[in-house]
Amino acid sequence: AGYAGGWLDSVFMRLVDVMFAFPMLILALAIVAVLGPGVNTATIAIGIVYVPIFARVTRASTLGVRAEPYVRASQTMGTGHLRILRTHVLPNISGPIIVQTSLSLAFAILSEAALSFLGLGVQPPQPSWGRMLFEAQSFLGSAWWLAVFPGVAIFLTVLACNLVGDGLRDVLDPQQRSVIESRSARR
Repeated sequence: AGYAGGWLDSVFMRLVDVMFAFPMLILALAIVAVLGPGVNTATIAIGIVYVPIFARVTRASTLGVRAEPYVRASQTMGTGHLRILRTHVLPNISGPIIVQTSLSLAFAILSEAALSFLGLGVQPPQPSWGRMLFEAQSFLGSAWWLAVFPGVAIFLTVLACNLVGDGLRDVLDPQQRSVIESRSARR
């Protein structure tokens, strides 16, 4: 839609705007409430909730690449749209999408933990850090460590995903790469 532009882009982005109108966790709760609790339902709900974010990142990156001279030159030479998308657009938008994936993974872990804590995600006997936190809350006075370990595991996993996202951004973003190279050259 970002490459084609016109009415297709407008319609697609209005649908994305409608999805953005709902808070992510409330939309996930609504989906789980309709489909019922479980691992598959939680996965579907979290996937649907993150579609608008990826749609925006992909569209914004595509709009930037679409305006590049090499894409226009390829269009002028009569290259087909699918080939332009495959050879020019997709390789140049993959960096932001990969970075967004690593960052969204951290939020997806938090969302799953929240859904499981509320009893709408993973159901016993399957393990989940959110479910462990829910079960540990009744023992906070006598066995506080039961809540600490799943909480620390969630914290460290989300931190690791964010650090991977930052590292990927530094490696894949050409502007960021030039800043890093100029700093190292000055040293």
